[in-house]
Amino acid sequence: MRKLLAYIALVLLPLALNAQETDSLRLILRDSILTVRTDTLFNISQKDTTGTAIRPDSIGSAIRRDTLPVTGKQKRMRFGPSPTGSAVVGQDTAFISGTRQWTLSPDFTTEIAVPLDTAFSLFNRYRVADKMSDFNAYNGNYGLPQYEINFFDREWEPDRFLYAHYIPFMFTPSNTLFINTHVPFTELRWSNGGARSKAEQTFRVRHSQNVNRFINFGLVYDIVYNVGQYTLQRAIDKNFLLHASFNANPYTAYFSAGINNHESAESGGMVSPDQLSEYAPDGVPFRLNALNNAKSTLQNRYLMVVQRYAPGGRRDTVTGMLSSGGPITFSHIGILEWNTRHYLDSYPESSLYDTVMIDDGETADSLRQRTLSNTIRVDFAAGRTERFRIGAGAGVRSELRAFGSLMPGDTLTRPDTLRKTTNSLVLTGKVFNNIGSKFGWSASGDLWFQGYRAGDFIVNGRIYKEFDTGRTGMITWDATGTIASFTPSFWYGTWGSNNFSWQLDLKREFRLMAGSSLLWPDLKMSLKFNYAIVDNFTHFGTDAVPLQHEGGLSVLAMTAKKEFVVWKLHLDNTVLIQQSTNTDVIDLPLVTARSAFFFDHLFKFRATAGELYFQLGAEAMLHTPFNALSYMPATGRYYNQSGSEIGNYPFINAFLNLKVKRTRFFIMADHVNSGLTGYGYFLVPGYPLNIRMIKYGLAWTFYD
Repeated sequence: MRKLLAYIALVLLPLALNAQETDSLRLILRDSILTVRTDTLFNISQKDTTGTAIRPDSIGSAIRRDTLPVTGKQKRMRFGPSPTGSAVVGQDTAFISGTRQWTLSPDFTTEIAVPLDTAFSLFNRYRVADKMSDFNAYNGNYGLPQYEINFFDREWEPDRFLYAHYIPFMFTPSNTLFINTHVPFTELRWSNGGARSKAEQTFRVRHSQNVNRFINFGLVYDIVYNVGQYTLQRAIDKNFLLHASFNANPYTAYFSAGINNHESAESGGMVSPDQLSEYAPDGVPFRLNALNNAKSTLQNRYLMVVQRYAPGGRRDTVTGMLSSGGPITFSHIGILEWNTRHYLDSYPESSLYDTVMIDDGETADSLRQRTLSNTIRVDFAAGRTERFRIGAGAGVRSELRAFGSLMPGDTLTRPDTLRKTTNSLVLTGKVFNNIGSKFGWSASGDLWFQGYRAGDFIVNGRIYKEFDTGRTGMITWDATGTIASFTPSFWYGTWGSNNFSWQLDLKREFRLMAGSSLLWPDLKMSLKFNYAIVDNFTHFGTDAVPLQHEGGLSVLAMTAKKEFVVWKLHLDNTVLIQQSTNTDVIDLPLVTARSAFFFDHLFKFRATAGELYFQLGAEAMLHTPFNALSYMPATGRYYNQSGSEIGNYPFINAFLNLKVKRTRFFIMADHVNSGLTGYGYFLVPGYPLNIRMIKYGLAWTFYD
């Protein structure tokens, strides 16, 4: 530890030389209209001030990809925030005294306060992916690739193509959590399930501490090791994050470095999914078998440096904001990212593939992508008061990308190698206005004006209003809109491998999206509506090859959340309703629902002055039938299929949650109904979910 501290101090020494005496940073955000409310009971979907979805917190915090940003009165309630949207009486879990946590806005110009995750209610929902989106489809085993059932939660940023289906498990520049703590902060999380030879294990350790009042450093190590009950189902995810921050007047700097490694065994799906009942899990025949020994690996590395300089500014001793002077802030944001995907198959003449283009003895595909972006911007804010604030910012960003892959050549023994470098210049800007603490609006946008993506643009807008209903508390109304025209990912247009090759001339994809939400914390309910019009939708067709739909289509979605409480009995409900105008291109389940029914109680022990939080219940998840996306191992992408409709199968879990002081514990019978309510337990065609198993886990927090 001493060597690590010395190294961090050496790296940050130039920053320390610029330090001036200020109070520690207090992250009560006023620079934009986005904050995270401490009394929010439901993490309902919403965009931030730029209209861009907030990325998920990969360490299990209460922040979601689309956590509702709320301003106004920040009441300390009896209920603490929960990643599941539930609350337990008597728990105020939003903050730990002397410790503050935040993430950076999508443009990296402002801090967004994030409560520390010490929530207890429905702690059995331990999976990180469920904190990103309520409903996910994955390849049978947790840790393998997945996609979101909610269309509006799906990733569509072109640069994320190679790792889009692993994002919930990864550390990225946009989901890094920074912390300022008076005492060292450590969090341990662990879970285990199933027999030792088929076990699902997760482990996470997080540590952070301040060197002084200006400098903090931390690290997170996250592991998912899941052998799986079926053959060729193993998932190994290892993710590491190192971060540091320097906060002083007038200079602020952030640093983060992430290492993400994902290894997935590839089965290709069942040969005959309708015969699942005839086999034991370890005897199910898959399209890829031991002869193929197929696997895919994804490696992601990134470095991020954010620097901000606000001359003449002084931080308020209470809020931590620049209270006088310093209306102008100069910023530099630099991000360097490496991505590599490998696919190996010892028997490429398997029936899974239609063609073999390079080597009929072995498949060893490789894709590489490197990205370097640098942004220089200036931001201005005036009226640094509660009553009125207005601000604007503008900058220029350069994007340098390099792509590489194996391309089929004229012979089987001499493949060509693809190498391509692109460069783009982007104008970026934003404007916002806060009127009081209960009303505000913002707009932001990017325009690619030169280079590979010249002509692309994205414009986001948001407006919010809070209403005080008196006895029933505050209601928050929020509306967002996005207009985007963008070039599809390079890999949609160009691909070369042993089994797939294409060169496509694709048009820009156009999206017009609008959303509106209502949050009513005192009644434990929320509603959200989303609508999208998409032209030239780019996807993978039934032949697992990219396809662009000519013309337009639209998607409508509504999410409703409500928790009913009678005495100590809770019924927690989430319902998603979706409809697409063209089910051949985008097919979605009409209804997807999850309900949890549980009893909770607080036991108090007078003799020891101890407390035990207790929760016992069951939950079920169900969706109506639809033609779910299938998965192609050779490309690592989901594609359309029309021959296998899945749905109308309830996934049921029974659980017991306990909390003693800072330790939270759960034990759960996962998929308790397997074999009792049929054998249709698929979320992706051909990839059955694990059968019944006992899981248990705990979280332990140290901060003194």
